[in-house]
Parts: sequence; C-alpha cells; structure tokens
Amino acid sequence: MNNRKQHRTSLKDLAKELNVSIATVSRALRSSSEIGHEMQEKVKALAKLRNYRPNPFAQSLRKEAPKIIGVVLPNLVTHYYAAVLDGIEDEAKRSGYSVISANSHESFDIETQAIDNFINLHVEGIIACLSQSTTDYSHFEEIAEMGIPLVFFGRTCLKERFSCVTANGDQAAQMATQHLIDTGSRRIAFIGGPNHLDMVQRRKHGYLEALRENQIPIERELVKCGSIDYDAVLSNTVTLLKEQKPDAIVAFNDIITFAAFNAIREAGLRIPDDVALIGFTDDVHAAFVTPQMSAIVDQAHQMGATACQLLLKNIAGDTGVYHKIVPQKLVIRGTSAKKPQ
Repeated sequence: MNNRKQHRTSLKDLAKELNVSIATVSRALRSSSEIGHEMQEKVKALAKLRNYRPNPFAQSLRKEAPKIIGVVLPNLVTHYYAAVLDGIEDEAKRSGYSVISANSHESFDIETQAIDNFINLHVEGIIACLSQSTTDYSHFEEIAEMGIPLVFFGRTCLKERFSCVTANGDQAAQMATQHLIDTGSRRIAFIGGPNHLDMVQRRKHGYLEALRENQIPIERELVKCGSIDYDAVLSNTVTLLKEQKPDAIVAFNDIITFAAFNAIREAGLRIPDDVALIGFTDDVHAAFVTPQMSAIVDQAHQMGATACQLLLKNIAGDTGVYHKIVPQKLVIRGTSAKKPQ
C-alpha cells in the first residue's frame, strides 16, 4: 500500500512553472479577456497536463457569493491570539462576513500553504500575523499583485503596501523597565523572540531606552533574543540566572514570560525579592500564578476588531494604507513589587 500523500496541483504550482503570477493563471483558466488567447491556451494545456482540479468547495462558495475572510495566526492555543480572533469574528459578523482561521504553528511553510488555500477559496480578504520563522514575504507580495485585501496585526511587514494594527510595545516596554528601575532593579534582562520580528524590535527598543534614560549601562549578556519555544527559553533562562545574575527580567510574550517565571523558581530564587519579573502576557493567566504576575496587557480583542475594520474598508474599495496603534496597559502586581531602595 502506498502511503505517500498525493500532491494536488495548485494555482501557485502552475504559476511557478509558467513563471507568471497566480492572478494570470486564475484569469486564464476563466478565459478572461484580460489575458491573451495564446497565454490562455498555454495555461489550460499545462493545467490539463498536471491534472489541475479547481477546489469544488471553493467553486460552490463562489457560486453562493459568500463573504468570507481568512485569518492566519502563529499560535492559536494562546489566549492572545484566541482573543484577537474573537475580535475579528465579532467585527466580521456585524458586517455579514464569516471567518476561516488557520494556525501556522510558527512555521513559514504552513503559513504560505494557508495563504495559498485562502487564495484557492476565493476569500474576500486576509488578516495575518507573521510566524516567527517568516523572513521571505513573497507570498504576501503575490497577494498585493492579485489585488486581494490584506491587513497585518502584531507582527507585520511591507508596511508601505499593507495596512497594519500594532500595539505601542516600545512605550509599554519602556514603562515596564522604568518601573523595575524605580523599585530598585539595576541588572535588568530582556528575553525576546527572533530579532527580525518588528514586534521584538519595538519592545527591545523600549527596554533599551529606559536603561539609557537612567544612565544604566547596557549589558549585551542580559539581552537574549531567540526562538519562541517554552523549553528552550526555560533552559536558557536558568543558565542566564546562574551566569549573569540579573535582578529583574522583562519578557517578550506569554510563552517566554511563564518560561522565565518557572526558570526563576527552578534556579531556587525568590520572586520578586531575588528576581523581579514583568511580562507581555494576558491578564487572565497573569492573575492565576503566585505571586500574581505584573504584566503588560494587550487589548487583543480590540486589536482584532480594528484589523477587521481596516480589512473591510479595503474590501469596500478604500485603497488607503493605514497604520493603527492599540495601546497596551501596564498592570503592576506581585512579581515586581520590590520596595523602592
């Protein structure tokens, strides 16, 4: 028995082989007058040769003229992304749209496949947050070429071409770091995700600005940016605590925050007496640990709703590129409650 998974030829496969855009292939297969007869015949011949079959689900959806939005998220099991999706769905529903979501699992390959699937499904528009491994943006450039509305949130790219919704992570990180300084910390570490992500860059910048403003030397050994992986962060933070002995940590997101929290405990240190901690995380889980977590909290539902509002404007014909900021809130609790020196 052959267990090898059969590869179904997609529009993207045909476009790549012919060295043309996906839009050209799609229009040629529909015998659009925008495409010359010779190119139409060339595309149709290759489609037959490669046994290309249009997605029947997509065709039925198109026949019924649905109003569907596709959403690509890096990690749907986290509260933050679930809350963003909830905001998107609420806003979409009010305007008569349905939402299909895809979890990239922080993988570039899965992200690109999700985008390809959405194109084949003829969604009205796409909302996306980059996976941590995405450094090639050509799949999004293809969307621009095809004229499919696209809005980014959180982790973004190609800001000159697409609208986006972000948080004020630089200001929030600066406020959090300043709070740690005001309560006596001086050797403050920053644990972030991959350096190429704009979200990481913004939050790290705010942390560094707070150190500069307080004339605290920047120690590169205390700035650790890498994969957003719980086990790796846990292990690396235990090493950081033993070798560099920071007295506080600013953590990039919820996965890193709770990995750092457990690393401090694993190292036999007290929170906040030995090591204070503030993380970018959701308010729900922050309140359920002991001591309760000081947190930089996203307005995730609002971020999703705002991204959907921008997408709906694009779908309606507004070609403007908008950059919206949804502010974060600093909530001080037990993990950073050192007494001022």
